[in-house]
Amino acid sequence: MFKTSGKSIFPKASILPEAVLEQLIVDSDYKSKVAQDYDLSWQAVQQGYIGATETYSSFKKVPIKDEYHFIRKQFHPAWVFYVLFMRLVTFHNPIKEIQGWLSTMHIKQRTKDLTPIAYPKWDTYSSELIEEKPLVSVVIPTLNRYTYLRDVLQDFEKQEYPHFEILVVDQSEPFQPEFYKEFNLNLRVLRQEEKALWLARNTAIKEAKGTLIALSEDDVRIKPDWLSTHLKCLDFFDAQVSAGVFYPEGQSIPKDRNFFALASQFATGNAMLYKDVFKQVGLFDRQFEKQRMGDGEFGLRVYLEGMRSVSNPLASCIDVKAGTGGLREMGSWDAFRTKKWFAPRPIPSVLYYFRTYYGNHAARWALLRTVPLSIMPYQFKKNKPMLVLGVFLSMLLLPVVVFQVFKSWGLAGKKLKQGPLIEKLE
Repeated sequence: MFKTSGKSIFPKASILPEAVLEQLIVDSDYKSKVAQDYDLSWQAVQQGYIGATETYSSFKKVPIKDEYHFIRKQFHPAWVFYVLFMRLVTFHNPIKEIQGWLSTMHIKQRTKDLTPIAYPKWDTYSSELIEEKPLVSVVIPTLNRYTYLRDVLQDFEKQEYPHFEILVVDQSEPFQPEFYKEFNLNLRVLRQEEKALWLARNTAIKEAKGTLIALSEDDVRIKPDWLSTHLKCLDFFDAQVSAGVFYPEGQSIPKDRNFFALASQFATGNAMLYKDVFKQVGLFDRQFEKQRMGDGEFGLRVYLEGMRSVSNPLASCIDVKAGTGGLREMGSWDAFRTKKWFAPRPIPSVLYYFRTYYGNHAARWALLRTVPLSIMPYQFKKNKPMLVLGVFLSMLLLPVVVFQVFKSWGLAGKKLKQGPLIEKLE
């Protein structure tokens, strides 16, 4: 998707610095030089190149063989076959498509071989932003998780960067105001009767006194340098958003997230951004209340406005994944997996998001790709054999699945008719 300015995030191969090109692999097996350049641009972004001054604003058509060559390098063979199938059923030239697919069967997926681009100046960088000591307002919504909240507030007591306030929006029942007396923090507690996550965050942002907003959660654990590392990232990359990384307790940061890169997602449980960002793009859309993808939609607005958002692995946090409280008590935890047979699939907010930004046609194709795989429970979402089984179960349960999808489509349509509920920050 192009930004509002008409630009993409992909740097033109001709402007890539020599030091970056040395870390990329020129693929001379492409038929066209244009495809070769696009491949280099893609590599640069995937390996963490940040700071392109000139990016593509349009893409030329390349030979069918080069298209299949590229997707085979980036995706599992099953998805390559899915692309072939979809292009055949949408009346693309079957001979050219099959030839392109067959002629590239020797190409192997190479995403696991990527080497992150190094930023050697990071270690010795002295941040002027940190030296200026701006006030950071930390926003934490909470609902019935005092035990977990205690842990993260104790982590904030140990922060190296001292110039921050914490705004906790407490929706718990029963409310325990005495709980907060035990912490040595610049802490403000905002009591909210309504159980509403996006309202909670919006309220805290409006009440925040800081020039920067740090978004956290009530069931994470952070390191003592969490705030300072977010600040340093904003300064080092001249970014508007530092998007931190989550990893499950007892595990390590995923390999594909363990390096600086242009952020591909925005998570409201681990991020820092300038408060002025909300003045430019608005607060969180309350159409996502008690549903999913509100943070992703906000991140897309930031991207479309051309603001730089950097994935920051050094500002990581442990996702404790509390089994109670939080969003689980407000609505659905999973965007595609329903708890009841005749509940809408996916959650209507997901279709509201897709239809708003990509249109109805693209949303329908997205359903074909995502819904069949969602039949299997959440714990099997990375288990390929179980996902294949899910596709077959979708066929057996087709009448039920179709009903769920139509129900979701209708509810999403009501959201679209009402329009976004995005308040501007004054």
